[in-house]
Amino acid sequence: MILEVAEILVQPGEEEEFEAAYRVAVEHVLGSPGCRSARLTRGVENPSRFVLFVEWDSVAAHVEGFRNSPAFTRWREGIGRFLVGTPRVEHFVPAGE
Repeated sequence: MILEVAEILVQPGEEEEFEAAYRVAVEHVLGSPGCRSARLTRGVENPSRFVLFVEWDSVAAHVEGFRNSPAFTRWREGIGRFLVGTPRVEHFVPAGE
């Protein structure tokens, strides 16, 4: 299992609209081969900062599969207008178990 962690900055004042768009667009992520789950969190100190956690079967499922698919295009079309810059994305593996 790989955990994708994406830091997403949203235009101030558009947070609720972003969350509504996310609820629709995330279906493109969840329907992708190798996607196990997705969870969006919102900053307390900075409510325009969101962190998205997506569990994938592998980095390839995310990077080669999802990002090179029409689903990624639809995902970005759904949320893209709310973004400030490009989200910062990293992948993590379980540790300390």
